Amino acid sequence: MHPQLEILLQIQDLKSQRRHLTELDDEGEVEVQEFHVVADDAINVLDQRITEMLGQLETAIRNRYERIAAGRARPVVPVINGLCYGCFVAIPTAVTGDVHRNDEIRHCDHCGRFLYVTG
Repeated sequence: MHPQLEILLQIQDLKSQRRHLTELDDEGEVEVQEFHVVADDAINVLDQRITEMLGQLETAIRNRYERIAAGRARPVVPVINGLCYGCFVAIPTAVTGDVHRNDEIRHCDHCGRFLYVTG
């Protein structure tokens, strides 16, 4: 997998964890009590890690990621069964059939999200 794509996926995962912490409900309160997690401290750590990882991205990729992330919760999505799982539009088979398909940074022509091919 392309190293920049791996970083993008890690950033997306960290942002998902951050969203989870900011939206704590009754179940989240159990996590806080059981695991002694201080949500504000965890959010600060996640923010620092996200900033650090964004700094590891090439400038063009970071700029595109930030532009997409500003309007969408998931700027990096899988291609499953030939469909972009961001907009559910078919992706050309040349992209999904390539053996080295995740060795390059690819985008959905329809929604612009970063793509990675599963399976």
